[in-house]
Amino acid sequence: MDNGNAEKSGSHAPSVDVALVCGARPNFMKVAPLHRAIATAGRLSQALVHTGQHHDFEMSRVFFRDLELPEPDVHLGAGSGTHAQQTARIMVAFEEYLAIASPRIVVVVGDVNSTLACGLVAAKSGVPVAHVEAGLRSFDRSMPEEINRVATDTLSSVLYTTCDDGTRNLIREGIAADSIRQVGNVMIDSLFRYRAAAAAYPSALPESLRGERYALVTLHRPYNVDGPDALDNVVRILEETSRRLSVVFPVHPRTRKSLERFGLLNRLAAAVCLLPSQSYLSFLGLMLAATVVLTDSGGIQEETTALGIPCLTMRENTERPVTVELGTNEVVGLDRARVGAALERALNGRRRPGVVPGWDGRAAERIAVDLMLRLSPSEVRNG
Repeated sequence: MDNGNAEKSGSHAPSVDVALVCGARPNFMKVAPLHRAIATAGRLSQALVHTGQHHDFEMSRVFFRDLELPEPDVHLGAGSGTHAQQTARIMVAFEEYLAIASPRIVVVVGDVNSTLACGLVAAKSGVPVAHVEAGLRSFDRSMPEEINRVATDTLSSVLYTTCDDGTRNLIREGIAADSIRQVGNVMIDSLFRYRAAAAAYPSALPESLRGERYALVTLHRPYNVDGPDALDNVVRILEETSRRLSVVFPVHPRTRKSLERFGLLNRLAAAVCLLPSQSYLSFLGLMLAATVVLTDSGGIQEETTALGIPCLTMRENTERPVTVELGTNEVVGLDRARVGAALERALNGRRRPGVVPGWDGRAAERIAVDLMLRLSPSEVRNG
């Protein structure tokens, strides 16, 4: 991945069966097992297309290294910007790539801008779209991710769901049942594959916290970190949490900028162990050793459920209700009383993994088999 000399818009791109799209940090953990499963099956040719939505190229490289992903076959170089600017740049570049590569199917994952942009271009170009992690719904249209999810599902020919509620949501919305395949959770594929490596990874914790109980925090959603009132409340919650146990907070760059802008960084640093953003293995190592996790991330709600680590979701809703139903996750918003009560339950409860059908480390294998069946062997190109 080269910021200056990236292969933009797929020039000289060979024709492939599957164009596998990734663009931002949440995508990498989902794409890695898919790329591996398709390669291992050996029946379909594929191209890994990085849109460049995650504009920190060095951080992208770290994730690719941790997840054993090869260099992308194509880098579209979209970069950052507003939702409209970023989505538009990805659409223009991906349209040029499609004209050259002519993939037989485009596989998109998750709910980032790259997911919608590439799905829309492919659908308009007559190329079938497969959406991995389809059907998730928070029912909150103020979330850009919810718009991306709903629109991508509408455009998709094949919809791979992670669990029962995703499948039910799609059927309720009128999606044909024969386009839906409930395959499990590719995020958990990565989790199980790298759990042992992460446990052995050099700890990012300062020496003084090693062996201690701590709460791990990850917050980046705009409604939590972009405004002074909400962010001040976040700081208060973390200060109160730090009176119960140590708090470790790898700070997302967006969140750090807001803390600095609103004059809250030094105050928070006095109560909490602040760390820079972590690589995949480093963060997973921190999560494995945590007593409780406070987050606004959807993927972390899933990972903590699979690991049996209590999770407090600092949002008013979740698109992963199965994590709440299993009792590993509580949705607490930014209500300090709710957070305090849930923290008390988490600290005094028993850790127990949440067992969800298909969250077994083999979801990507099931998707690869389904793709091979759809792209019949007699027509599959050698690659």
